[in-house]
Amino acid sequence: MLEEWMKQFALQFSYLGVFIISFIGSLSVVFPIPYTIVILFLGTMLDPFFIAISGGLGSALGEFFGYLLGYYGRTAVSEERRKKMDYMVKIFDSYGPVAIFLFALTPLPDDLLFIPLGVIHYPFWKAFVPALLGKTLMTFILAYSGQQSIELIKTIFVGSGWIGTIITVVLLVLIIVAMIKIDWEKLFEKHVADKKN
Repeated sequence: MLEEWMKQFALQFSYLGVFIISFIGSLSVVFPIPYTIVILFLGTMLDPFFIAISGGLGSALGEFFGYLLGYYGRTAVSEERRKKMDYMVKIFDSYGPVAIFLFALTPLPDDLLFIPLGVIHYPFWKAFVPALLGKTLMTFILAYSGQQSIELIKTIFVGSGWIGTIITVVLLVLIIVAMIKIDWEKLFEKHVADKKN
């Protein structure tokens, strides 16, 4: 129901709707909102390039709610802990932009990164630029995939008949279900743990 409302809202307001849906979808820290499925769907009807610009900007700005929570929540952290966290800033000066870009590009839970960045008072612009680039590329990939999948379905439907269409639809549904059901956080943690060993 939420997804259907989001689709209708985004279609009604076009690229402004994409911006708002992406902003709200990324704003949520506790409850994930499935705006990426809407982006995939909208790619079948709107220009993927403009979806990427509006959706990338909206979702990058939405992610910074977590950053602000960390930034203003820093007072809850003891002075001793804050001094220890300052070493994270030095690490992020070297590797931060790449990590931020990758978290923004992939379905990894961004808040795991943006809240701590706020706590250590990592410079906003150093976090925003790679987040914007990552979110814009992610949004483009989703929108373009939506556009191409509908073209593929049309090609198979016209050229291969019902059997090809059924196979394509099943594969598309499986891909979408995998995107939603895979616990990207656990997958990332397992990958990091494997690298440490």
